[in-house]
Amino acid sequence: MSPPDPARRSGQTAERAPRRALVAGSVGNFIEWYEFGVYGFFATIIAANFFTPEGGSEIEGLVKTYASFGLAFFFRPIGAAVFGRVGDRIGRRPTLILVLLLMTGATTLIGVLPTYATLGAAAPWLLTLVRILQGLSAGGEFGGAVSIMTEFAPPGRRGLYGAWQSFTVALGLLAGAGMAAVLATVMSEDALSDWGWRIPFLLTLPIGLVALWLRLRLEETPSFRAAARGSTAHATTGHPATGGANTAYENSAPAREVARAIVLGAARIMGWAAAGYTFLVVMPSYLQATVNATFQQALIATVVANLGFALSILPAGLLSDRIGRRPVMLTGAALVAVLAFPLLNVVQDPDSSALVQGVAVFLAGAVVGLMAGPGPAMLAEMFPTRVRCTGLGLAYALSNAVFSGCAGLIITEVIKRTGDVDAPAYYVTVTCAVSLLALLTLRGGEHRGALREDTRTPEENEKEGLHAGDRADVGHVP
Repeated sequence: MSPPDPARRSGQTAERAPRRALVAGSVGNFIEWYEFGVYGFFATIIAANFFTPEGGSEIEGLVKTYASFGLAFFFRPIGAAVFGRVGDRIGRRPTLILVLLLMTGATTLIGVLPTYATLGAAAPWLLTLVRILQGLSAGGEFGGAVSIMTEFAPPGRRGLYGAWQSFTVALGLLAGAGMAAVLATVMSEDALSDWGWRIPFLLTLPIGLVALWLRLRLEETPSFRAAARGSTAHATTGHPATGGANTAYENSAPAREVARAIVLGAARIMGWAAAGYTFLVVMPSYLQATVNATFQQALIATVVANLGFALSILPAGLLSDRIGRRPVMLTGAALVAVLAFPLLNVVQDPDSSALVQGVAVFLAGAVVGLMAGPGPAMLAEMFPTRVRCTGLGLAYALSNAVFSGCAGLIITEVIKRTGDVDAPAYYVTVTCAVSLLALLTLRGGEHRGALREDTRTPEENEKEGLHAGDRADVGHVP
């Protein structure tokens, strides 16, 4: 029996690394969106338990619930900045482990929090504090996960690998909706409102432990290792080495250019953020409050919308590897803007058959997937290695803080004040129109090249007639 070949074993390890990064990177995202989905699906029950004292208005409690929901999103940019800095300085792997521990612990805590009836006015404040912790962890999750998935992606597959991040959004929301639907079916309404709603949050703990095991087995990305070696060389020799990480910070990506890229990235995914949360999370509460749908009917509609979302994401990511991010994302944003009112009117129409309404919500989810599939890779391609985790994380977190986290609050408040049940359609149409304009600045060839590593010194760039901003979207605003 011949001894094992070290070269062959090393090659097998190298082949497994991208797949391992894909699974470990996406599992934390699954937990994050499972919890956010569950919170959205049980919004009316959470409102009754935490935000509606005896004699309080149901719609007022729902507004407060969504305010707590939105507040957590506004802590995402802080988490993206803090954990992104850790990811860019220390490594993607330790960042993903840290945010997973925080996310799992905070979500599990929701399942054991005392309600207003038990603790009084302190109960909603405790819930809001836990939501803030979730927001911080979620802010660090996206940048680290997308960085590790796209940096490990084989050539020509970055769009597909990045799309798995969005795909696990759909899986998490579907799991949350499925869990809510099962509990609503097997439990009485009183039992579900009393204690059954806690079960989905408590289930996060065993899922989180599995995710932790997967992330502990992760390797650091080749891109980050190369940048770290460059930093060491710079510190030793006193000048940037080829592959130098400090070159990225000091020359190729000055702060103002990174800031411009963050704002541009946030605008490009604004429609994805707004339409995604409106159609996939806020819909159950909207249907119950405006068209008198039952809890089960609203959940079924949401499951169908999320199925459409899930089925379009990976094909959209794969297609963007072939024809580019720009045409796929532009198509998605345009379709949402054009179809928002017709699709919503079908859902509102009591004469529409269940089949027609099902097709409408399925289509609503599918067109959002056209933006969500290529979106992560598009953001990763905008930033160099040594600011990628922070840059793409902040772009995503800022867009989600404003346009996802506030979706339920804005829509519910507008309906409350105006009585206009078309508020969701106005919201997603306007945000997708802005995204269309921002996406027009996206260049067509970014998907073909390697991720920007910042291996050139400014002198090398000048010699070849290249400016640092010409090699990526950092600082490129036509």
